Amino acid sequence: MTILLAPNAMKGSLTAQQCAVILRKSLLRKYPTAKIISLPIADGGNGTLECLMNALGGIVYEQEVTGPLPSLKVNARYGMTKEKIAVIESAEAIGLQHITPSPETIAHSTSRGVGELLLAAMKHQPKEIWIGLGGTATNDGGSGAARALGVQLFDDNGEELSDGAMNLLKLNKITRKEYQPKNVEIKLLSDVNNILLGDDGATYTFAQQKGASKEQLPYLEAALKNFADIVETELGKTFRTIPGSGAAGGLGFGLLALCNAQLVSGIEFILNTIGFDNHVQQCDLVITTEGTIDKQTLFGKGIYGITQRANTFGKPVHAFVGRIQGEKTDLQHSLGLASLLQISPDDLPTPQALRDASWLLADAIYHHNFR
Repeated sequence: MTILLAPNAMKGSLTAQQCAVILRKSLLRKYPTAKIISLPIADGGNGTLECLMNALGGIVYEQEVTGPLPSLKVNARYGMTKEKIAVIESAEAIGLQHITPSPETIAHSTSRGVGELLLAAMKHQPKEIWIGLGGTATNDGGSGAARALGVQLFDDNGEELSDGAMNLLKLNKITRKEYQPKNVEIKLLSDVNNILLGDDGATYTFAQQKGASKEQLPYLEAALKNFADIVETELGKTFRTIPGSGAAGGLGFGLLALCNAQLVSGIEFILNTIGFDNHVQQCDLVITTEGTIDKQTLFGKGIYGITQRANTFGKPVHAFVGRIQGEKTDLQHSLGLASLLQISPDDLPTPQALRDASWLLADAIYHHNFR
């Protein structure tokens, strides 16, 4: 039996690479003669940098940048492949792991650190730049990143605005005289297909996961809408309805509009880049992992992309996740999974589940019937 391991990171507990090691050890205890192929994946969110750099080779650099709050400094990594492609993972700079999410943090959140990583990468004169958009703590439409790259934002008194999602309510005008980067192709690897605004947009789908209160949502939505109105009026084009523009708190929108970037499905792009199809054709079954699975998983997350590819070749996919939010049978059927298993009991507190994820995953794999 040949088993393909295509784990995604289990956010807050295990990286995709750590999951792969645990899966391999547990499976070889269960099936000592099995052939195991390890291919850790990412979908544009957490783990994207590590996944792509492991696959392509190159140098990983570290840069101090602004975190998800204007006053916070963090050390964030970015990569330069052997083929001179810069790889940036937005979560490295502005990920949820850097803060304790609250109504206050999302109100002041900024994507400036992603723009600063872009500037650092540009010093290496890359041929292309790939930016993973998932896992962020922000909801500023990419305005912070744009400011790092030379865009100026002004209120109706002509005063330059400070960074922060809520400050976009006061935005009246933008200028982009010295805007960078120029003359380089930028691909945005989105982990979701959400548009910028509306019930399926950045605010109403993701903001509460980032600390927003229910009462804040209309104001955060209005702030994004005001930013979009002014940017699109300035450029004479509409970007808000493009799938993926709502990724990373609207960072997809800002970079798409102001960097002339191209939005692509993160999971599809990464599966192509790491040669997933070649490996899946050699296996009998696929095993993947994810931190949480819910209806949002159907909007371009890793498990969805893996099952679509594997099922094309008639290969069953078994998913092991930290939490299932929603009706298990419906999710399993919608995703096309052969099996879907939550590795932790419903009554296990989340902090303990995260802490014990290693042995919970190993135990679940060992006792599962894959036949």
